[in-house]
Amino acid sequence: MTTLGSAVDPSAASYLANRAALLERLTELDAALDQARAGGGDKYVTRHHARGKLLPRERIELLVDADSPFLELSPVAAYGSDFPVGASVVTGIGVVEGVECLIVANDPTVRGGAVNPWSLAKTRRAGEIALANRLPMVNLVESAGADLPTQAEIFIPGGRVFRDLTRLSAAGIPTVSVVFGNATAGGAYVPGMSDHVIMIRDRSQVYLAGPPLVKMATGEVTDDESLGGAAMHAGTSGLADYLAADERDGIRLARQCVRRLNWRKQGPSPRTAVPQPPKYDPEELLGITSADLKVPFDPREVLARILDGSDFDEFKPAYGDALVTGWGEVHGYPVGVLANARGVLFSAEAQKAAQFIQLANASDTPLIFLQNTTGYMVGTEYEQRGIIKHGALMINAVSNSTVPHLTVNLGASYGAGNYGMCGRAYEPRFLFTWPNAKSAVMGPAQLAGVLSIVARQAAASRGRDYDEDSDAAMRMMVEQQIESQSGALFLSGRLYDDGVIDPRDTRTVLGLCLSAIHNGPVKGADGFGVFRM
Repeated sequence: MTTLGSAVDPSAASYLANRAALLERLTELDAALDQARAGGGDKYVTRHHARGKLLPRERIELLVDADSPFLELSPVAAYGSDFPVGASVVTGIGVVEGVECLIVANDPTVRGGAVNPWSLAKTRRAGEIALANRLPMVNLVESAGADLPTQAEIFIPGGRVFRDLTRLSAAGIPTVSVVFGNATAGGAYVPGMSDHVIMIRDRSQVYLAGPPLVKMATGEVTDDESLGGAAMHAGTSGLADYLAADERDGIRLARQCVRRLNWRKQGPSPRTAVPQPPKYDPEELLGITSADLKVPFDPREVLARILDGSDFDEFKPAYGDALVTGWGEVHGYPVGVLANARGVLFSAEAQKAAQFIQLANASDTPLIFLQNTTGYMVGTEYEQRGIIKHGALMINAVSNSTVPHLTVNLGASYGAGNYGMCGRAYEPRFLFTWPNAKSAVMGPAQLAGVLSIVARQAAASRGRDYDEDSDAAMRMMVEQQIESQSGALFLSGRLYDDGVIDPRDTRTVLGLCLSAIHNGPVKGADGFGVFRM
């Protein structure tokens, strides 16, 4: 393999400016993460602790193996919405008894852990990840059920959560539920459809309807314990498989369940047992990406700080050089890399990408997409050369590739370039974003300019004068709107990625994801359909 060099100068003015801009974005990210970790606030956290209960992240910490990492997913879900940041649920991948598991933990300090549209979307995304990567799922349940004011948005799609649990089980992927408090109405089906169920004595209450609703519906007068208490479900209904003495005992039993799964990964082990770290300091990633997204940067500088030993075998380096493609390893796992070197994708880059993706599928090699693209090139010359069919060639290859895809947006991800570089619509196994990144149909200035041109043409066709002052105001308003709606935190709040990450953590995050995807088979596509040549 070829060891990458580096031309980064940490004392250069451009490096220092880039670093300062990215640190500012990281400060905004930290503030959003602090909001998510705060749950429902001091009042409700204190009340929860006073009842002898653990917070969701405390439960997760006890569940996962000591000193093992926990990759939290969608941590700023609901950012910018009317709901608290984090969406009243914590999801992520952690190692339990040596087994990588997808963990979902309700946060009862936020509106009793009630399910709102964002927590539903976040939970469903967790289920998708568990199924795609063959990860056992552990649910840490304590939820008041649906957030009633938004029931119209969650009732119909909410049923998919229960369907997804049964599909996990049918696919041979185990599901475990630990009920720490209420699991009411639809929430009762989470333990009801899990393979293994643990309840806490004098704490868990699982029923389709609580005592007040039972009285209203049937006239029966009953109490919580008789209707849905842990002891009743353990000894009478049989819903509970294990009865725990307290929360810590419940978590112990959950670990016991996972230990007895006899779980085996289906993908190959890392090719290199003791991989070498990159030869360059990941701290320098903060100054490599351009503060101005219009200014390109060399993605090889990023790869030199992510890949094992900074080793990279570049594929077709002299052809289609606006896209870097090649082979390397991350934490011992072989990977193919596609990384934008200059924003625009031309025909050569699209054809090069399509061939490279086919090669990765032929060798069953996972692909990493590092996005920094403004899209495919436009203009008469490029249309006549076939940019549409060449872009379609690349998108076809991405769409029908079956090796796992991991995507990281390092800067810009605009237009159809987002599609060709495996954006969210193309279902990468995982997609993460750096805090400086943006994604939209096109850049704010370009979009505002297009609207201005269309408006001018409309005015001219009607024989009317064009109001330049109104045009300037419109352009400013549109640019500000697109700027705010294309930012990393805004998009992550809407679950268009699996999290905004510190660039310095990129190698670690990719390594955790690669380990997770190898729980299932890693197999390339047998065919790609018709390529327009």
